[in-house]
Amino acid sequence: MQDRIFYSLCFGFVLGVLLRSFLFVDFYLVVLMGVLAFFVCLLSGLIFKNKWFVVCSVFVLAFSLGILRFHAADVLPFRIYDRNIGGEVVVEGKIIDEVEIRENNQKMIIEQEISGIKTKILVTTSLDEYFKYGDLVSFSGKIEKPENFITDQGKEFDYVNYLRKDGIFYVIGYPEIEIISHGNGNKIKSILFSLKEKFLEKMNMAIPPPESLLMGGLIVGEKAAFSQELRKSFVDTGTIHIVALSGYNITIIAEWIMKLLASFPRNFGIWTGIFTIFLFIIMTGASSTAIRAGVMATLALVARATGRNYDVARALILAGVGMILINPFILVYDVSFQLSFIATVAVIFVAPKVEKYFQWVTTKFKLRDIFSVTCAVYIFVLPFILYKMGNLSIVALPANILILPFIPWTMGLGFLTGLAGMISHILAAPVGFISELLLRYELGVISFFANLPFAAFSIANFPLILTLLTYTYFMYMLFGRSIKSFFVLPE
Repeated sequence: MQDRIFYSLCFGFVLGVLLRSFLFVDFYLVVLMGVLAFFVCLLSGLIFKNKWFVVCSVFVLAFSLGILRFHAADVLPFRIYDRNIGGEVVVEGKIIDEVEIRENNQKMIIEQEISGIKTKILVTTSLDEYFKYGDLVSFSGKIEKPENFITDQGKEFDYVNYLRKDGIFYVIGYPEIEIISHGNGNKIKSILFSLKEKFLEKMNMAIPPPESLLMGGLIVGEKAAFSQELRKSFVDTGTIHIVALSGYNITIIAEWIMKLLASFPRNFGIWTGIFTIFLFIIMTGASSTAIRAGVMATLALVARATGRNYDVARALILAGVGMILINPFILVYDVSFQLSFIATVAVIFVAPKVEKYFQWVTTKFKLRDIFSVTCAVYIFVLPFILYKMGNLSIVALPANILILPFIPWTMGLGFLTGLAGMISHILAAPVGFISELLLRYELGVISFFANLPFAAFSIANFPLILTLLTYTYFMYMLFGRSIKSFFVLPE
């Protein structure tokens, strides 16, 4: 009974947020529905002792709360520059997050506070000047509202809501900008970003580009400086995940540490892996994306280390609901959250079922595990990628299989290179050289498959209904028995 109430609460809340993400629902109608569900739950539990009515009313109550949570987040703040759209404005504000350095420009989120009203603006500027988190800046330029755009695969990207989930409603391109003062941000966050910057600087001294770019992506998700051609190669070969800040990267690091400590007691290895995840999140600057990925990776790691998939499933659901409760916009508008969640489900539940088809693969160097996890994640996320991004990589499986066995060692050596470099360049050079050889091999594999004429296809309009039907089938195959037993209440 407790499990049924737990799942009713969680899925009811998520479905409420999901519905409200697409449709406006009258506030008073939702409140009435929630109040009725609450009293039905009390009457059913205390007087009539009807378990079905309790479960159903809990679901409706949670559904109402999900709608109300999104409704609360959907209240638009006072937007001070709505009347100035298309005109010149002068703004003074603080850089509140890490500056994103790209191939031809840099992007920063600047927050201005006037009479207690905070306004976030995404500013794009040239690479001529160096900016960092905590800088107080003054700038003038033409202010605009963000607009959706069409990707290379022909899909419309909902850029408006992508920025809205972070509270950003305005953009300014290439303004006149000057730095007023430094060091106005959170001290802990400043230290974290400085640590990451110093680490990458020392690592890049020992590993030349483009290998250093790949290493930065592997370790801290630093892919902004990739050229358009290199980024396209990662996408076409289905290997973009290795340079994305995802639960997959963090899980690899933690499992690599656990392998080194395999001779120690199991609990020691698990907790060391989790501690490694914590250090990784610190290294990346403790962004919300890194924290979400870290939570997913921790759950996947615990499940694979203990074999207690059922318990971890409930923790995974609770973690997902908690993140949605904090920011309901991520359920529909944050692709990184969606991919992390789907991939974590694949690692925990699909990989063990797929592994039986790879008995012919040796267990040495964890190759069988790598084959099964790669295939499981690829199969499970493919419908979502087709619908959301419209990119079908034909070479993703062979490319990943040839690369992934070397990724843990590459990342481990990259960490050693950066850490050694912070002590002495002489210590970092030998490790950096070995890292460079591995990175050169991985880039060579990616380049080979990306240059094949049939490497990838664009599918601009993959049907939503087909995506939903595919995942319905997946869910039935994975959890069919559990779903059936859910609807059979004990006397």
